[in-house]
Amino acid sequence: MWYVYILLCSGNSLYTGIAKDPQKRFQSHVRGTGGKYTRLRKPLRIIYIQPQPDHSAALRREAEIKSWTRDRKILRLNLSI
Repeated sequence: MWYVYILLCSGNSLYTGIAKDPQKRFQSHVRGTGGKYTRLRKPLRIIYIQPQPDHSAALRREAEIKSWTRDRKILRLNLSI
């Protein structure tokens, strides 16, 4: 099982990614080893997790969500920020 996740980061920014274990991946973001974006903007918490049946589906869903505006993400996914 793969997951699409969204992190709330410093400056109220959003980061979208995929992982097999979102909690473990979040910890790598917190340590500064998760990605360039989250090294520059400290991740605060996971605000969205959606299971996907496989890696390909997770990549497609991640790309779809990343194509949305911030406002659309908040409305469509009912994010609590």
